[in-house]
Amino acid sequence: MSRILIVDDEESILKSLRRLLSLTPCTAGEVTYKLTVDICSSPKEALEKARHTAYDLVLSDFRMPVINGVQFLKALREIQPDAARLILSGYADLNGLIDAINEAGIIRFISKPWNDYELVSTLGQVLALRDLSLENQRLADQARLTMGSISEEEIERKRLEASEPGITQVNWGPDGSVLLDESLLEPESPGDKWLN
Repeated sequence: MSRILIVDDEESILKSLRRLLSLTPCTAGEVTYKLTVDICSSPKEALEKARHTAYDLVLSDFRMPVINGVQFLKALREIQPDAARLILSGYADLNGLIDAINEAGIIRFISKPWNDYELVSTLGQVLALRDLSLENQRLADQARLTMGSISEEEIERKRLEASEPGITQVNWGPDGSVLLDESLLEPESPGDKWLN
């Protein structure tokens, strides 16, 4: 199962892509990828989702209000460096493409309007390339473990962070205590008042 995130400020584009990807098999060679598709109309909302949900691939529009696709994918790269990043746009600006490649590390640029077959085929190819890259990283980590330049704990930390973004990050207080993000805590229930 591959989880992908599509970000575009146009709801009609999001619905169209979700429908296409739910109906069309995404393949690369002999491998067929079953896709779970999340959509967001706001880059800010998408970044918040990416802090808690691991994505294999992220497809973003280039021109969006507030921040553009390059800025969004650059921020996403900080959160999930292993997620494949693609730009979808009807606006082909050479400088924008260069920034997307150099700053956000995009793998492909897909133009609007897209050809359904080419889009699904591209996603399959990118997912296959990502699988190969992750396998190469795993083998390199095993070699580093054998040589003693990395610990089993570090390999496990990388694995956990890839599957559950943010799980290994701890906010320490000055006295060594763990500080909780109170915005994530559930509101107090009436039955808990006796604890205070």
